[in-house]
Amino acid sequence: MASKCYNSQIKGVILDITGVLKNGEEAIPGSVDAISRLKQQSNLQVRFCTNETSVTRRSLVESLQRLGFEIEEKSVFSPIPAMCKILKQKGLRPHLLINPKGVSDFCEVDQNNPNCVIVGDAVDAFSYQNLNNAFRCLMKMEKPLLFSLGKGKYYQDNDELTLDVGPYMAALEYAAGVKAEVVGKPSKTFFDAVVEDMGLLPRETIMIGDDIVNDVGGAQDCGMLGVQVRTGKFRPSDENHPIVKPDAYVDNLACFVDLMLANISVKLSKEDI
Repeated sequence: MASKCYNSQIKGVILDITGVLKNGEEAIPGSVDAISRLKQQSNLQVRFCTNETSVTRRSLVESLQRLGFEIEEKSVFSPIPAMCKILKQKGLRPHLLINPKGVSDFCEVDQNNPNCVIVGDAVDAFSYQNLNNAFRCLMKMEKPLLFSLGKGKYYQDNDELTLDVGPYMAALEYAAGVKAEVVGKPSKTFFDAVVEDMGLLPRETIMIGDDIVNDVGGAQDCGMLGVQVRTGKFRPSDENHPIVKPDAYVDNLACFVDLMLANISVKLSKEDI
């Protein structure tokens, strides 16, 4: 990992949240201290990139702060703010199939007479009736337009795997004969926005995630390095994935930070000679 994932070009680190920083409502051991050390002991820029849509971004940041993480809202990139920007730019009016806790983030968006459908991680709101209402809305449109706030298959929630938005997105795609536009990971537009915010190039950035396809593969497709942690939704079979080959594996975020800081220290020592 040291030789491949740290060099003089690396200036920014992007971190997934669920599965890397926390599982459910508990911090993964060592992750709070790891973020603190990364910020205090390096000049690397740090951003957080998540497909979390079951709560507002502010609520998410507040919950992370209560766990002890040093995180500001402006450093967290999530799909809903990006989606709202698209809606306003294109004059779109959405029918929402998302978690009720995230609805307030769409309060400034006109939702009358919908001309598109947005599906997110609705959790218990993924009922037959709600899915059918979204399907009917699509079928009434002359040109059906479906947006999905991510496309993950599942994620780790406490000690259990939980269906993510991807399967429900696929159901609507199949039923309505439409291809969803993904806003969130692994969208290149989404990743590029995070890199641009840091003022860096993709090759100067590393993405750390537990999802081999959406985190690691998505980042690599954008020109970044991708590192997979063996926490969260990681499964041993990921190490034999037929398509995505991470640039490195680490046991957890704390191990990644240890290696990064050690390589920074070695580099500085060589420069002092």
